[in-house]
Amino acid sequence: MGGSAVIAGNVISGLLLGGMFALSALGLSLVLGVLRLVNLAHGVFLVVGAYAGFYWLRTTEIDPLVGLPVIALAAALIAAPVYRLLIQPVMGRTAEAPMMTTFGIAVILENLFVVVFSADTRSIETSYSTAALSFLGVTAPRIYLIGFAISVAAILGVHGLLERSAFGRDLRASAQDPVAASTVGVNVTRVQMATFALGAVCAGVGGTLTGLAFAFTPTSGAGYLLNSFAVVVLGGLGDVFGTLIAGIAIGVLQSLGGMAFGDGYRDLVALVIFLLVLVVRPQGLAPSRR
Repeated sequence: MGGSAVIAGNVISGLLLGGMFALSALGLSLVLGVLRLVNLAHGVFLVVGAYAGFYWLRTTEIDPLVGLPVIALAAALIAAPVYRLLIQPVMGRTAEAPMMTTFGIAVILENLFVVVFSADTRSIETSYSTAALSFLGVTAPRIYLIGFAISVAAILGVHGLLERSAFGRDLRASAQDPVAASTVGVNVTRVQMATFALGAVCAGVGGTLTGLAFAFTPTSGAGYLLNSFAVVVLGGLGDVFGTLIAGIAIGVLQSLGGMAFGDGYRDLVALVIFLLVLVVRPQGLAPSRR
Protein backbone atom coordinates (compact mmCIF):
# COMPACT_ATOMS: atom_id res chain seq x y z
CA MET A 1 0.00 0.00 0.00
CA GLY A 2 2.83 2.38 0.86
CA GLY A 3 4.53 1.80 -2.48
CA SER A 4 1.27 2.41 -4.35
CA ALA A 5 0.76 5.68 -2.47
CA VAL A 6 4.26 6.82 -3.39
CA ILE A 7 3.69 6.02 -7.07
CA ALA A 8 0.28 7.72 -7.04
CA GLY A 9 1.79 10.75 -5.33
CA ASN A 10 4.50 11.00 -7.99
CA VAL A 11 1.97 10.65 -10.81
CA ILE A 12 -0.26 13.36 -9.36
CA SER A 13 2.72 15.61 -8.65
CA GLY A 14 3.95 15.12 -12.22
CA LEU A 15 0.50 15.84 -13.64
CA LEU A 16 0.22 19.08 -11.68
CA LEU A 17 3.78 20.11 -12.47
CA GLY A 18 3.10 19.42 -16.13
CA GLY A 19 0.65 22.31 -16.20
CA MET A 20 3.48 24.70 -15.32
CA PHE A 21 5.67 23.03 -17.96
CA ALA A 22 2.93 23.63 -20.52
CA LEU A 23 2.57 27.32 -19.72
CA SER A 24 6.35 27.76 -19.74
CA ALA A 25 6.57 26.07 -23.16
CA LEU A 26 3.55 27.81 -24.71
CA GLY A 27 5.49 30.98 -25.45
CA LEU A 28 8.18 29.01 -27.26
CA SER A 29 5.50 27.15 -29.23
CA LEU A 30 3.77 30.36 -30.34
CA VAL A 31 7.01 32.01 -31.44
CA LEU A 32 8.03 28.90 -33.36
CA GLY A 33 4.60 28.55 -34.96
CA VAL A 34 4.12 32.19 -35.98
CA LEU A 35 7.61 33.61 -36.49
CA ARG A 36 9.32 30.32 -37.44
CA LEU A 37 11.93 31.44 -34.92
CA VAL A 38 13.86 29.08 -32.65
CA ASN A 39 14.02 31.37 -29.63
CA LEU A 40 17.08 30.22 -27.70
CA ALA A 41 16.51 33.05 -25.22
CA HIS A 42 13.22 31.52 -24.05
CA GLY A 43 14.81 29.79 -21.06
CA VAL A 44 16.37 33.07 -19.95
CA PHE A 45 12.96 34.76 -20.03
CA LEU A 46 11.77 32.05 -17.64
CA VAL A 47 14.67 32.96 -15.35
CA VAL A 48 13.62 36.62 -15.65
CA GLY A 49 10.20 35.61 -14.35
CA ALA A 50 11.74 33.70 -11.45
CA TYR A 51 13.92 36.66 -10.40
CA ALA A 52 10.99 39.04 -10.88
CA GLY A 53 8.90 36.98 -8.46
CA PHE A 54 11.80 36.77 -6.01
CA TYR A 55 12.46 40.51 -5.89
CA TRP A 56 8.77 41.38 -6.02
CA LEU A 57 8.31 39.47 -2.75
CA ARG A 58 11.49 40.92 -1.23
CA THR A 59 10.73 44.57 -2.06
CA THR A 60 6.95 44.71 -1.64
CA GLU A 61 6.35 41.83 0.80
CA ILE A 62 3.27 41.04 -1.29
CA ASP A 63 2.55 37.51 -2.46
CA PRO A 64 4.17 36.89 -5.89
CA LEU A 65 0.87 35.43 -7.15
CA VAL A 66 -0.71 38.85 -6.62
CA GLY A 67 2.13 40.38 -8.61
CA LEU A 68 1.75 38.07 -11.62
CA PRO A 69 -0.09 40.69 -13.75
CA VAL A 70 2.71 43.19 -13.08
CA ILE A 71 5.36 40.57 -13.88
CA ALA A 72 3.52 39.66 -17.09
CA LEU A 73 3.36 43.31 -18.15
CA ALA A 74 7.05 43.81 -17.36
CA ALA A 75 7.97 40.74 -19.44
CA ALA A 76 6.03 42.13 -22.41
CA LEU A 77 7.62 45.57 -22.07
CA ILE A 78 11.08 43.99 -22.04
CA ALA A 79 10.45 41.55 -24.89
CA ALA A 80 8.80 43.97 -27.36
CA PRO A 81 11.80 46.32 -27.77
CA VAL A 82 14.21 43.37 -27.72
CA TYR A 83 12.37 41.92 -30.71
CA ARG A 84 11.99 45.26 -32.48
CA LEU A 85 15.60 46.41 -32.09
CA LEU A 86 17.59 43.16 -32.18
CA ILE A 87 15.59 40.37 -33.81
CA GLN A 88 13.24 41.95 -36.34
CA PRO A 89 16.05 43.58 -38.38
CA VAL A 90 17.57 40.14 -39.12
CA MET A 91 14.31 38.24 -39.66
CA GLY A 92 14.45 38.67 -43.42
CA ARG A 93 17.89 37.11 -43.72
CA THR A 94 18.85 33.47 -43.30
CA ALA A 95 17.00 31.30 -40.77
CA GLU A 96 20.17 31.07 -38.68
CA ALA A 97 20.55 34.83 -38.20
CA PRO A 98 17.59 35.45 -35.84
CA MET A 99 18.23 32.16 -34.02
CA MET A 100 21.85 33.11 -33.33
CA THR A 101 20.68 36.56 -32.27
CA THR A 102 18.48 35.00 -29.61
CA PHE A 103 21.46 32.86 -28.55
CA GLY A 104 23.52 36.02 -28.12
CA ILE A 105 20.72 37.62 -26.10
CA ALA A 106 20.58 34.53 -23.87
CA VAL A 107 24.35 34.58 -23.24
CA ILE A 108 24.36 38.32 -22.47
CA LEU A 109 21.39 38.11 -20.09
CA GLU A 110 22.75 35.04 -18.32
CA ASN A 111 26.05 36.78 -17.63
CA LEU A 112 24.21 39.95 -16.62
CA PHE A 113 22.25 37.90 -14.08
CA VAL A 114 25.49 36.59 -12.60
CA VAL A 115 26.89 40.12 -12.28
CA VAL A 116 23.72 41.68 -10.86
CA PHE A 117 22.26 38.84 -8.79
CA SER A 118 25.42 36.74 -8.17
CA ALA A 119 25.57 33.03 -8.89
CA ASP A 120 23.84 32.12 -5.62
CA THR A 121 20.92 29.71 -5.67
CA ARG A 122 17.63 31.46 -4.99
CA SER A 123 14.10 30.35 -4.20
CA ILE A 124 10.83 32.20 -3.71
CA GLU A 125 9.83 31.29 -0.19
CA THR A 126 6.20 31.55 0.86
CA SER A 127 4.01 29.70 3.33
CA TYR A 128 2.60 27.49 0.57
CA SER A 129 5.75 26.91 -1.49
CA THR A 130 6.97 24.20 0.88
CA ALA A 131 3.60 22.97 2.22
CA ALA A 132 2.07 19.65 1.19
CA LEU A 133 -1.47 18.47 0.53
CA SER A 134 -2.67 15.00 1.50
CA PHE A 135 -5.73 13.20 0.21
CA LEU A 136 -6.53 9.52 0.69
CA GLY A 137 -2.94 8.87 1.67
CA VAL A 138 -1.52 10.59 -1.43
CA THR A 139 0.73 13.61 -0.85
CA ALA A 140 1.66 16.35 -3.32
CA PRO A 141 3.21 19.83 -2.91
CA ARG A 142 0.61 22.57 -2.56
CA ILE A 143 2.46 24.86 -4.96
CA TYR A 144 2.07 22.26 -7.71
CA LEU A 145 -1.73 22.47 -7.39
CA ILE A 146 -1.66 26.27 -7.28
CA GLY A 147 0.71 26.43 -10.24
CA PHE A 148 -1.41 23.97 -12.22
CA ALA A 149 -4.60 25.97 -11.64
CA ILE A 150 -2.99 29.27 -12.63
CA SER A 151 -1.24 27.71 -15.64
CA VAL A 152 -4.40 26.10 -17.00
CA ALA A 153 -6.32 29.36 -16.51
CA ALA A 154 -3.58 31.27 -18.36
CA ILE A 155 -3.47 28.69 -21.17
CA LEU A 156 -7.25 28.88 -21.59
CA GLY A 157 -6.95 32.67 -21.63
CA VAL A 158 -4.35 32.51 -24.41
CA HIS A 159 -6.54 30.06 -26.32
CA GLY A 160 -9.49 32.44 -26.04
CA LEU A 161 -7.32 35.34 -27.20
CA LEU A 162 -6.14 33.37 -30.24
CA GLU A 163 -9.57 32.04 -31.19
CA ARG A 164 -11.95 34.90 -30.38
CA SER A 165 -10.09 38.17 -30.91
CA ALA A 166 -9.01 40.26 -33.88
CA PHE A 167 -5.41 39.83 -32.76
CA GLY A 168 -5.84 36.06 -32.80
CA ARG A 169 -7.27 36.19 -36.30
CA ASP A 170 -4.34 38.30 -37.51
CA LEU A 171 -1.90 35.98 -35.71
CA ARG A 172 -3.32 32.88 -37.39
CA ALA A 173 -3.25 34.60 -40.76
CA SER A 174 0.36 35.69 -40.25
CA ALA A 175 1.34 32.17 -39.24
CA GLN A 176 -0.30 30.55 -42.28
CA ASP A 177 0.81 33.02 -44.98
CA PRO A 178 2.45 36.30 -43.92
CA VAL A 179 2.56 37.64 -47.49
CA ALA A 180 -1.17 37.08 -48.06
CA ALA A 181 -1.95 38.46 -44.59
CA SER A 182 0.04 41.62 -45.37
CA THR A 183 -1.84 41.96 -48.67
CA VAL A 184 -5.22 42.08 -46.92
CA GLY A 185 -4.06 44.73 -44.46
CA VAL A 186 -2.56 42.81 -41.53
CA ASN A 187 0.46 44.53 -40.01
CA VAL A 188 2.54 41.36 -39.91
CA THR A 189 5.55 43.01 -38.26
CA ARG A 190 3.41 44.32 -35.41
CA VAL A 191 1.69 40.94 -35.01
CA GLN A 192 5.04 39.18 -34.85
CA MET A 193 6.34 41.60 -32.22
CA ALA A 194 3.14 41.13 -30.19
CA THR A 195 3.50 37.35 -30.51
CA PHE A 196 7.08 37.52 -29.23
CA ALA A 197 5.88 39.66 -26.32
CA LEU A 198 3.04 37.20 -25.61
CA GLY A 199 5.60 34.39 -25.56
CA ALA A 200 7.63 36.35 -23.00
CA VAL A 201 4.49 36.88 -20.89
CA CYS A 202 3.90 33.11 -20.78
CA ALA A 203 7.58 32.62 -19.90
CA GLY A 204 7.53 35.29 -17.20
CA VAL A 205 4.46 33.90 -15.45
CA GLY A 206 5.71 30.34 -15.86
CA GLY A 207 9.10 31.37 -14.50
CA THR A 208 7.58 32.88 -11.37
CA LEU A 209 5.54 29.74 -10.73
CA THR A 210 8.62 27.59 -11.32
CA GLY A 211 10.61 29.76 -8.91
CA LEU A 212 7.97 29.15 -6.27
CA ALA A 213 8.31 25.39 -6.77
CA PHE A 214 12.08 25.00 -7.32
CA ALA A 215 15.35 26.74 -6.54
CA PHE A 216 16.98 28.54 -9.47
CA THR A 217 20.24 30.21 -10.51
CA PRO A 218 21.24 32.51 -13.38
CA THR A 219 22.12 29.42 -15.44
CA SER A 220 18.83 27.58 -14.92
CA GLY A 221 17.58 28.76 -18.31
CA ALA A 222 19.26 25.91 -20.21
CA GLY A 223 17.28 23.28 -18.33
CA TYR A 224 14.05 25.26 -18.70
CA LEU A 225 14.68 25.58 -22.45
CA LEU A 226 15.25 21.83 -22.78
CA ASN A 227 11.96 21.05 -21.05
CA SER A 228 10.13 23.56 -23.23
CA PHE A 229 11.57 22.08 -26.41
CA ALA A 230 10.47 18.61 -25.33
CA VAL A 231 6.93 19.86 -24.68
CA VAL A 232 6.75 21.74 -27.99
CA VAL A 233 8.02 18.80 -30.03
CA LEU A 234 5.58 16.44 -28.32
CA GLY A 235 2.60 18.81 -28.50
CA GLY A 236 3.03 20.33 -31.96
CA LEU A 237 3.89 23.88 -33.01
CA GLY A 238 1.38 26.51 -31.99
CA ASP A 239 -1.14 23.98 -30.67
CA VAL A 240 -2.37 25.30 -27.31
CA PHE A 241 -4.14 22.18 -26.10
CA GLY A 242 -1.47 19.93 -27.58
CA THR A 243 1.05 21.87 -25.52
CA LEU A 244 -1.02 21.35 -22.37
CA ILE A 245 -1.31 17.60 -22.95
CA ALA A 246 2.39 17.33 -23.76
CA GLY A 247 3.35 19.33 -20.66
CA ILE A 248 1.33 17.00 -18.45
CA ALA A 249 2.87 13.95 -20.14
CA ILE A 250 6.40 15.30 -19.67
CA GLY A 251 5.64 16.17 -16.05
CA VAL A 252 4.38 12.67 -15.24
CA LEU A 253 7.26 10.94 -17.02
CA GLN A 254 9.83 13.20 -15.35
CA SER A 255 8.29 12.56 -11.94
CA LEU A 256 8.33 8.80 -12.45
CA GLY A 257 11.86 8.98 -13.88
CA GLY A 258 13.03 10.96 -10.85
CA MET A 259 11.43 8.40 -8.55
CA ALA A 260 13.07 5.50 -10.37
CA PHE A 261 16.54 6.95 -11.03
CA GLY A 262 16.85 9.98 -8.74
CA ASP A 263 16.02 13.67 -9.13
CA GLY A 264 19.24 14.28 -11.03
CA TYR A 265 17.82 12.34 -13.99
CA ARG A 266 14.66 14.41 -14.50
CA ASP A 267 16.18 16.50 -17.31
CA LEU A 268 17.55 13.33 -18.90
CA VAL A 269 14.00 12.02 -19.18
CA ALA A 270 12.97 15.19 -21.04
CA LEU A 271 15.95 14.89 -23.36
CA VAL A 272 15.23 11.24 -24.17
CA ILE A 273 11.57 12.03 -24.90
CA PHE A 274 12.63 14.98 -27.06
CA LEU A 275 14.93 12.81 -29.17
CA LEU A 276 12.49 9.90 -29.44
CA VAL A 277 9.64 12.10 -30.64
CA LEU A 278 11.91 13.77 -33.19
CA VAL A 279 12.82 10.35 -34.58
CA VAL A 280 9.49 8.53 -34.35
CA ARG A 281 6.81 11.23 -34.68
CA PRO A 282 8.30 14.66 -35.42
CA GLN A 283 4.88 16.14 -36.21
CA GLY A 284 3.88 15.87 -32.55
CA LEU A 285 0.58 14.84 -30.98
CA ALA A 286 -1.61 17.03 -33.17
CA PRO A 287 -0.09 17.12 -36.68
CA SER A 288 -3.28 18.35 -38.29
CA ARG A 289 -3.07 21.66 -36.36
CA ARG A 290 0.61 22.47 -36.82
